[in-house]
Amino acid sequence: MTREADRRPAVPRRERGATTVADRVVAKIAAQVAREALSRFTEPTGHVPPGHRTPHVTAVVRGAPERAGGPAGSPPALGQARMRIALELGYPSDIGAQCAAVRREVTERVAAWAGVEVSDLVVAVERLHSAHSRRTERERVR
Repeated sequence: MTREADRRPAVPRRERGATTVADRVVAKIAAQVAREALSRFTEPTGHVPPGHRTPHVTAVVRGAPERAGGPAGSPPALGQARMRIALELGYPSDIGAQCAAVRREVTERVAAWAGVEVSDLVVAVERLHSAHSRRTERERVR
């Protein structure tokens, strides 16, 4: 007995239709992943005011070019994303390690969750929050 999938003619991918992932969906996934990556660094988070902890993410997703074959068993990529993630971090802290963790996890998990390859990712530290910067006195911080 032949299965129905065997009887149907193969239709090229570009003629079957496409699945698109909205830019804001990719940005929300990236923001959630960045929050989770930063939550593993517990020491400096006490310096960041509560309203400033959310990473701000902008993402631009382009459709994937037609590929001729890929690794066996892997789902096809839906597109490529360019992202910018703006962070506000506590200080003093290991800024490089935090940025590297965000970059690594966002790249891996956006590809896994949305099928979007992150081709360009900029992690920018827009502001550092220190316990000393919240003092009301006008003394010099050393």
